[in-house]
Amino acid sequence: MLLYLLLIALWGLIIGAFARLALPGRDPMSIWMTMGIGVVGSLLAGLIAEALLNRGAGFLLSLIFAVGILYFIRRSRGGGLTSPGAPR
Repeated sequence: MLLYLLLIALWGLIIGAFARLALPGRDPMSIWMTMGIGVVGSLLAGLIAEALLNRGAGFLLSLIFAVGILYFIRRSRGGGLTSPGAPR
């Protein structure tokens, strides 16, 4: 069980890091926030893929969802596509 949780955290970190690389500009986020974005993006991608396609989500769909989440976080801070906005 502990190994499974560590693998989920590692997968979230990888997806979150690629999502941060996909959007230009510096993001004032900790490693935990990056990991959280990746895990939530993968979870949402998996739920949508299972509901619509009857199969699991892959790397690309998880990355698309994580980039979307990161974009909405930037918009909530007053930023845009290329600027992260003011940190809270």
